[in-house]
Amino acid sequence: GPVSKRLLMAYGIESLEDLRRVDVFELYARIRQREGSASLNLLYALLGAQQDRDWRDVAREDRTMILMRLDDLGLMSDSTSPQRRAGRSRK
Repeated sequence: GPVSKRLLMAYGIESLEDLRRVDVFELYARIRQREGSASLNLLYALLGAQQDRDWRDVAREDRTMILMRLDDLGLMSDSTSPQRRAGRSRK
């Protein structure tokens, strides 16, 4: 949408070729630092655009890998990280 487009342009992403040259997780981390309200849907959409896939397929098929990568980058809160959720479910 227009908000995402403005965000991406602020980081020098003006085309699909630009997006394909960056690490989407690092880009998402920078966006999250500036715009704390950036949602996982943005990340799914960025990955989908890079891979020429529907963002909903990315969310459904790659969710665990994505959440683990975000956790590795320190971008998941304690309550939403995969390890925390797994630990809670064992209690």
